Amino acid sequence: MIMIIIIDAFTAVLLASWNVLLESAPFVLLGFFVAGLLKAFLPDDFVARHLGGGSMASIFKAAAMGVPIPLCSCGVLPAAAGLKKQGAGNGAVTSFLISTPETGVDSVAVSWALLDPLMTVIRPVVAFFTAVAAGIAVSFTDRHFRSERPETAMAPAAEPQNACTSGCCCSHKEPEPEGLAPKFMNGMRFAFGDLLKDIGGWLFFGVLLAGVISVFLSPEIVSRYLSNEYLSMLLMLAISVPLYVCATASTPIAAALALKGISPGAALVFLLAGPATNAAAITVIAKLIGRRATVVYVAVIVAMSFLAGIAVNALYGALGIDITGWLAASAHEEGSLVAMLSAVALIVLVARAMMLPAKAHAH
Repeated sequence: MIMIIIIDAFTAVLLASWNVLLESAPFVLLGFFVAGLLKAFLPDDFVARHLGGGSMASIFKAAAMGVPIPLCSCGVLPAAAGLKKQGAGNGAVTSFLISTPETGVDSVAVSWALLDPLMTVIRPVVAFFTAVAAGIAVSFTDRHFRSERPETAMAPAAEPQNACTSGCCCSHKEPEPEGLAPKFMNGMRFAFGDLLKDIGGWLFFGVLLAGVISVFLSPEIVSRYLSNEYLSMLLMLAISVPLYVCATASTPIAAALALKGISPGAALVFLLAGPATNAAAITVIAKLIGRRATVVYVAVIVAMSFLAGIAVNALYGALGIDITGWLAASAHEEGSLVAMLSAVALIVLVARAMMLPAKAHAH
């Protein structure tokens, strides 16, 4: 009897997870394709050349440039360390460290599939302003508390590889290929090889967790314990700040929580704070920009996420938008041939990426 209950629950979780994967797979593939184009035609040193020094403009540029780049909170560390080594200021590095993992072309595509157009726009916009606010705050702190210097003596491009434990921080620089076709193929190899290897496992974890939430978290529990908008946002912060979850993987989890009745503000808090922080990355960030600046970094993320959550709750309330239908809204597409082919292709590509040798792992 118990075995039958376990098998039924396991089957229900797999079916719920499969439905989430069907909804998201076409957009995930599109996001990785765009990521490949960015990698192919955006020179590796383009970002560094525009972020030198410690000016206010460099902070805004760093935030804007990080928005479309699809790197996780761990994968962004080698890139940020490279910026630091090439002369970028702490403010610009902080701004890049936040806007890059909080959003990207892949997570925007998945947000469009699983959430709604309004949240698809709000998410990168808030990520941009959070990055700018943190960059300015860190830059201000640097100017007024110069007694503490970040550990710039370390080899920035190499340290994150040793300090990060998630397996998505390794990096090595390869020569840029010449010609349109070689650049395109190099970008696609990066997107559907190295990047998919970084994010694919976490994406499937997020999809599976969304299935678990869909099956086991009842609307009654959410209504009883998470109906208070402030309490639910604080709970999301407590969960998401130390948790490692990339922007793409956090989306189905937020959609599943919304389906159970959590507020849009609490969902946004999870979408922002989760990808930008995790216990492993924070230790590396402390080495890059200093411990005091890291405290400012985390405090600004927490404050901006919380304030954005309050504003989003008010906005959705004023517009009368119900987010419990985020996943159900596109249920009619669940069985489409494109969705099923995309889901199968994504599984095959992730499995293939996971078998790539470690030396191909680069950003």
